[in-house]
Amino acid sequence: MLLDQVRSVASLGARAARAVRDAGVVQPMRPDRAARLLFPYVRFGPVPATIGAMSALRFPDRTALIDERGALSYAELEERAAALAAALENRLDDGRVGVLCRNHRGFVETVLAASRLGNDVVLLNTDFSGTQLGQVVKSENIELLVHDDEFVQTVDESKFAGDRIIAWCENTNGETIDGLIASTEPAPIKPHKAGSVIVMTSGTTGTPKGARHDLTVSSLLPVALSHLMRVPVRSGAPIVVAPPLFHILGFAYTTVGLGMGMPLILSRRFDPRRTLETIVDCEAETLVAVPVMLQRILDVHDALRTPSLRVVVCGGSALHPHLSDAFMDVFGDVLINVYGATETGWATIATPEDLRDAPGTVGKPSFRLTIKILDEDGRELPPGATGEIYTGGGLRFAGYTGGGAKQVRDGLTGTGDLGHFDEAGRLFIDGRADDMIVSGGENVFPGEVEGLLGEHPDVADVSVAGVDDDRFGRRLAAHVVRNEGATVTEDDLKAYVKEHLARYKVPRDVRFVRELPRTSTGKVKRRTLDG
Repeated sequence: MLLDQVRSVASLGARAARAVRDAGVVQPMRPDRAARLLFPYVRFGPVPATIGAMSALRFPDRTALIDERGALSYAELEERAAALAAALENRLDDGRVGVLCRNHRGFVETVLAASRLGNDVVLLNTDFSGTQLGQVVKSENIELLVHDDEFVQTVDESKFAGDRIIAWCENTNGETIDGLIASTEPAPIKPHKAGSVIVMTSGTTGTPKGARHDLTVSSLLPVALSHLMRVPVRSGAPIVVAPPLFHILGFAYTTVGLGMGMPLILSRRFDPRRTLETIVDCEAETLVAVPVMLQRILDVHDALRTPSLRVVVCGGSALHPHLSDAFMDVFGDVLINVYGATETGWATIATPEDLRDAPGTVGKPSFRLTIKILDEDGRELPPGATGEIYTGGGLRFAGYTGGGAKQVRDGLTGTGDLGHFDEAGRLFIDGRADDMIVSGGENVFPGEVEGLLGEHPDVADVSVAGVDDDRFGRRLAAHVVRNEGATVTEDDLKAYVKEHLARYKVPRDVRFVRELPRTSTGKVKRRTLDG
């Protein structure tokens, strides 16, 4: 199997190899050292533990991670992960390890340790209520739960009866990761299988589900090569990862950073001013963020200049044109927009040139990945026509851990998103299939109206959705946060939409609110608004 994967790597072609060399992230290496780097893969398989071990061999003295407790080198991170794995080995059977942590070393160490043991790791949303957490730990067969001490009450309310360990400890005397690492010597471990990392869906439309993937070198390399060709991150350059690590965007760039020997800069809570200060102090070259974080950074950008910042990777939710333009006008053409899903991984990458030429695009498909726009009967649609987005050839979605799968047509997996291509082959997201509303017989995508209202100079934030209507079946309702001091009215905003869009796209309701309730990944909690 390993030989087949090596052959697959070779078949990627000269173009990909040149891209890797040009990116400057692969340095010449002695053959004996290169052979040593294969050992972690042979032992652990395609899991985070392999990435951590390889980087420890290659970059032992480089800084691997910086959080509120200081810095760890790659050698230190590997030693701590190995010690934690040895401490957990006799406490785990085949059950899964749940991680309920904010962004800090304990999250990373737990993932590396559990994947060394061959146990599946479930990344848990820190926004879960006790009830939600109870449902997930039961459905996901979680045997051991590693959590920060701030979530003790949530775990108690979940009725979880398994083993518990504290990752970030401030106010408790419970068993901790640090205590286990300090009292345990690392020991060789050969797992009987390769574990998986299970990322939970957001749960904004129902009970969160765990997404599984079949990971191999051949499935990961095309995605990695697309990244190297379009996202100019550099080996060894500090990277600030702001989104929660349990989110697919945050976790993906944690693995990118570890694999490229980049110092990961983590903070348990996002603060826009502190993020800018961290970029300056650490001379960080890359920032990973969701759109709402970019908006909050813009609100404080006058405080500091960030000359070291070369790349800002954005994803997780819609990046509206007015925000991408405003951000690049301030920070330069450094913004990259990535699109993907928990189930499918990232599918497209928009470069700064794409965002300038076609604001609102999520870019072109990744290397060796197929994306098609299909209608309800499975027929492929031409550029400009909106249909459901189907992907294939990237990360292989293996279904939900609790059963069920996405719709598959001719080997392509449905994303549940609606979109269209332009004539240049750039993808645009028009909204979720379940968000589209039919009002008076007309199809309306709330995202289009949301994006327009977001451009209004008096609007700070906005969410548009469909609500029931006795006459039209469904109607548009907008929840709007005014800019400080703004006096814009409901009629003003309705007239603004009517001036730019068709009459049937004008929201019938405009409600002004102080703020929009959002998840930790920036998605609006529409159910809370409707309630």
